[in-house]
Amino acid sequence: MRVVIAGAGSVGRSIARELLHHEHEVVLIDKEPAAMRVSSVAEAEWLLADACEISTLDEAHLDTCDVVVAATGDDKVNLVVSLLAKTEFAVPRTVARVNNPKNEWMFDDAWGVDVPVSTPRIMTSLVEEAVTVGDLVRIFTFHASGASMYEITLADDTPVVGQRVGAIAWPGHSVLAAIIRGDRPIPPSPDDTLEGGDELLLIASSQDPADLEQLQALLGDSPTPTSPTAPAPTAEAP
Repeated sequence: MRVVIAGAGSVGRSIARELLHHEHEVVLIDKEPAAMRVSSVAEAEWLLADACEISTLDEAHLDTCDVVVAATGDDKVNLVVSLLAKTEFAVPRTVARVNNPKNEWMFDDAWGVDVPVSTPRIMTSLVEEAVTVGDLVRIFTFHASGASMYEITLADDTPVVGQRVGAIAWPGHSVLAAIIRGDRPIPPSPDDTLEGGDELLLIASSQDPADLEQLQALLGDSPTPTSPTAPAPTAEAP
């Protein structure tokens, strides 16, 4: 897979190293000479230029790449790069870094963004997931489908504790994806019995509030699922 990364700061370089480790081809673009730390990611191709210029993206051969990652520290740049990648070069997948959560609403397909990644929002979700028992917590959303992954930790007195997975009437189109018991992930089968303290990972539609309310009523105590004050981070399966 060929990946072009706009932004050669610490985030861009870290992404590049991981991709190279998995044997992908990587191009790093940055307009700041100070960011040209070529020796830190020597296996990548480096380009000193403005990623917001079509001529730069043409020089990086975006028409032959599979993914563009807009990883700069400027949300405006990340949006422009994503839009140009989609509209001018028809790149199959764009991933954009969201630096300011207030700008998250703009990172959608109207700006050419397939996968927005908001670090503050992800950290908020993980904090809620770590401390909340009995509340449905949204972890992230699959951008293309609108489905989301939710987590809930079962309290000891939850009615489903002691029930077989196959005997539970799961609401709507929700699906139990995994059971985490202690430090052990368990692929759920109809004969598995739920226990207090189990952490459940579920996939459900974010666009159907009734399903979420029914899931919360089935598995927890609160009437509504817990979610960040702004939309949860979106993702799409690679």
